[in-house]
Amino acid sequence: MKKNLKPYSSKTDKDNKKFHLNKDTVWIIEITLLAFTISLVLSLFSDLVVSNATALVSLIVLFIFIGLGIIFDMVGVSVTVADRKVFNSMASKKVRGAKTALKMIKNNSKVSSFCNDVIGDICGIISGSAGVTIAVLISDTYSWGLSIVSLITTSIIAALTIGGKAVGKSFAINKSNKILYHFSKFLDIITFKK
Repeated sequence: MKKNLKPYSSKTDKDNKKFHLNKDTVWIIEITLLAFTISLVLSLFSDLVVSNATALVSLIVLFIFIGLGIIFDMVGVSVTVADRKVFNSMASKKVRGAKTALKMIKNNSKVSSFCNDVIGDICGIISGSAGVTIAVLISDTYSWGLSIVSLITTSIIAALTIGGKAVGKSFAINKSNKILYHFSKFLDIITFKK
C-alpha cells in the first residue's frame, strides 16, 4: 500500500527561510531601536546627575551602573540554563512569576541578547563616560594629572565590571532557577500581573 507523499518542494523551504529572515530582521530593528532609546535615557540621566554632583554622588551612580550590568548579565545567563520543568510545576500551582519565567525561557536567545548585550553594553559604555567625568572632577579638586587619574579610574571600572560579571556568571549558572524566579516575580510586581 503506497502512502500519499507530497513531492519535495524547494519553494516551501525558500518561503520558510524568507519568513525567518523577515522575523529576524524585525527583531534586529526592534532591538536596535530599543538599545538606542534605553541608551539615550540612561545617558541623559547619568550626564544630568554626574555632571552636577559631588565625587561621592558620582561614584554612587557609577556603582549603580556597574551593578545593573552585572545583574542583567546574571539574568541573561540564568535564562539560558534554567530548568523549564521547575517553572512548569510552579505555573501549575499558580506561583507568581512562573508564567513570565516560562515566556523568558521560551525566548531565551532574545532575552539573553537583551540582558547581556543591550543592557550590559549600555551600562559598560555609560560607566566609562561617568568614569571620565569623575576623573576630571577628581583631577580638578586635587590638582592631580588628568591622564593618570583617568587611567586609574578606567582600570578600576574595567576590573570591577569584568570581575563582577565573572562572579555573577558563576553564581547564575549554579542558582539559575532562583535568579530567574526572583527576576520574573519582580517583573510581575512592577507590571501589576497577578
